[in-house]
Amino acid sequence: MVIVKSEFTLALNQVASERGITVSEVIESMQMAILAAFRKEHPEIAIGEEGDVDPGVEVTIDKVTGETHILKDGENITPPGFGRIAAQTARQVIIQKIREAEKKTVISHYQDQVGSLIRGRVIRRDLNNVYIDMGKTEGIVPRDEQIRNEPYVVNNKYVFYLKEIITTPAGYSRIILSRAHPNLILELFRREVPEVGNETVEIKKVVREPGERAKIAVYSSQSGVDPVGACVGQKGVRVQTVTDELNGKEKIDIIQWNEDPKLFIISALSPAEVQSVELDTEAKRARVTVLETQAPLAIGKGGVNVNLAARLSGFEIDIVQIDDPNAPKEDVEEASEEEEEVKKDAELAEKSEETPKTETSEKKTIKHNNETKEEEKATEETTEVSSEEKTEESDKKEPKEA
Repeated sequence: MVIVKSEFTLALNQVASERGITVSEVIESMQMAILAAFRKEHPEIAIGEEGDVDPGVEVTIDKVTGETHILKDGENITPPGFGRIAAQTARQVIIQKIREAEKKTVISHYQDQVGSLIRGRVIRRDLNNVYIDMGKTEGIVPRDEQIRNEPYVVNNKYVFYLKEIITTPAGYSRIILSRAHPNLILELFRREVPEVGNETVEIKKVVREPGERAKIAVYSSQSGVDPVGACVGQKGVRVQTVTDELNGKEKIDIIQWNEDPKLFIISALSPAEVQSVELDTEAKRARVTVLETQAPLAIGKGGVNVNLAARLSGFEIDIVQIDDPNAPKEDVEEASEEEEEVKKDAELAEKSEETPKTETSEKKTIKHNNETKEEEKATEETTEVSSEEKTEESDKKEPKEA
């Protein structure tokens, strides 16, 4: 048996599928719209509390033919030509109710995804908020949930943490997204590291200064599993992928969690080398001693490192500096090396000054020798000329004597 659906049924199914709502929700919106139009045309019927339609008035719609009837206490009171008169009024109400039903469906869809990652595209921004296209709806990133100095260029795609869905006083629902929430890093590691996804490695805590630095404490109860190595990955591939999702500027320190607070604080202050730790468990305070050369590493730029370590460990940390016992020797050695370098520079300068004088004296000696040789040559030439003249004179005299 072939069931032939009417045009009205096809239209209902099409609207429901396009809007992502059920057919019954479309029917309910139509019934509410027809009641609103009927109340506008026949205000005398509105005798209920606060001007509502009489509770005895109801609307029936045939899902096959679309035929509509208004009933009061079971009696048909549909005015003649009511469909044509109320069509325009009902149309606006139907559209509004369908949109509200669509929003409820979308919100309920994302309600199940609170606490997960969402990839979205920036569509616009104003002074405080960034608006994200999530596909079916739109999300908002408030100023407090943004990474400082991140550009949020329009049409660029980012990964966000779906923080919550709130309802405004006006009754509208808003999806709040975040780029600064610590769970963003946790979910990124859960996506990139299979050991975290299957709970072989547990991320105990995540603290971060968005855009600057983050510290995560990891732990594994299974023997033979290195939780830090699993999160870092081969040649740092896994942690680098997470860093790239955070715009590549936020450094991530992966620390192995330890039940011993002293050892955990020492690890949390890495890369600084700690000399000793004194704990006051009642006041939740730790006195950490470091060498003077290690103090800048322990404190970090603007106190970021020590603040993150304090939040990660749950202890308020005081950094105490002590002098490095090897520092004086190094200073003496450096001073002696500097003196030797100064002496060498002075000797080189003296040699460079003497070199031109030596070259000048050598040039003078060579010039004098050349002049002497020229004088000797001239003397020899003169001697040869005089000897030749004497020979000629003697030749001339000999014939006369003969």
